Amino acid sequence: MAARTKTRTHGPAADVVEIRLPWWAVALPALAFAALLLLIVEPGQAQAATGAPVLGRLFGHLLGLLPV
Repeated sequence: MAARTKTRTHGPAADVVEIRLPWWAVALPALAFAALLLLIVEPGQAQAATGAPVLGRLFGHLLGLLPV
């Protein structure tokens, strides 16, 4: 005698993939991106580069953050 197999009557469709992320998994990278963007472009200086190069200013900011 053959055994009966149970069939699923409810559940997700085979072609749908659902991934649930916690809220901080999206918020933290966005916050880090915004912080790095603010280090590069300060408010009021968003025009074309006329002063110091961007990398020089970035290194200057980073050195200012490090303890001496």
